[in-house]
Amino acid sequence: MKMTESSGRFRDFAARLLEHQGALVERIEPAGLDVVAPPHAQQALHISESERLGFAAELPPGALRAGLESDWLERFGQLLGEKGRQARFILDVPSPTLANPERVVEHGLVLQNAIYRVVSAAPAWTRYLITLFRYTAISDEKREGLIKVGLNLANGAAIDGFVDELLATVIGEANGEEIALPSGQLPPDWSAARLDACLSRALPPRIRLHLSPFLNGMQRRLERDLARVFDYYNDLRHESLSKLQKHSAEPAREQLRLEALAREYTAKVADLQQKYALRVEVEQSQTMELVMPVQRINLLIKRRKGERQIALDWNPLARKLDAPPCEWSFTTGVTRLVCDEALHLVAPAAHAACAHCGKPFCRACHPQKCPKCRLAN
Repeated sequence: MKMTESSGRFRDFAARLLEHQGALVERIEPAGLDVVAPPHAQQALHISESERLGFAAELPPGALRAGLESDWLERFGQLLGEKGRQARFILDVPSPTLANPERVVEHGLVLQNAIYRVVSAAPAWTRYLITLFRYTAISDEKREGLIKVGLNLANGAAIDGFVDELLATVIGEANGEEIALPSGQLPPDWSAARLDACLSRALPPRIRLHLSPFLNGMQRRLERDLARVFDYYNDLRHESLSKLQKHSAEPAREQLRLEALAREYTAKVADLQQKYALRVEVEQSQTMELVMPVQRINLLIKRRKGERQIALDWNPLARKLDAPPCEWSFTTGVTRLVCDEALHLVAPAAHAACAHCGKPFCRACHPQKCPKCRLAN
């Protein structure tokens, strides 16, 4: 059985961390590590001095299973402590001049209600903020996972489409943080309030996407159990009604029985809803700032009589253009709308119709309630 990409990455991470902590590590197949661990690593990982770890479905002989679905992330977190929670890397990679920036933008931006014009394209430096979150979803079952949120601090664009490529390059790059930067070319820091607001809106849809198989399975189990409970109590109800129609039972007694069945059924449904209720806990794990050169394309956007300039960055490592920023949801995608009030660039869902009056409005301009009917959405 071949090692999967996720198990391979987890094994490589474990090997690097253990080596950094002073352990002797040897990679074995399939997807295993032979480890001679120092005392502090033994204590944090709950292993003996000499241990064999396996990271795939098929384990090497005598290996202890170490997987993402278990508590091994917590163990490695204890070994890591506070180290590695924040990092800064500078990658000085070649950034070729774009021969046809108009064509690059044409494939990376769709404006449904506005037009744009490419003003200029020139080399620049940007800062990517990549934050790793660990989530735990608990219902009738438990799921854990990792979410990566990447943002370009120059324009707020989400870089989900190539964040893994950037991280892979950083892992293989040595001493990138020692490169000298040109002065005055980096976008400024975001305030804590701005960053918190961004992440609070960016995380939920990404977590829902990661959890969609789990949520679909949970919904199927809930519907199955609800159907089973309904069939059971519905049969009892029909039995009582049949007795009443045949006059083979005391009406008052059967009526009391029907009322009791209704109460029991309601209680059983409430128990199932509580059993399958979902609680998701999210914890910030690591943050990395990646500084690197890009090709910056400046655009002039026009909507009716208004106009504004925005910049999109073309990344030379991924050879991809930023997803156009959504100034409300920070989601990916290439389709955007421009609002009339402040010319915000937003995803269609962030300019959807009000749930009460049906009038579309910009959530970046009016985050709390609809400006027409003044009701919260």
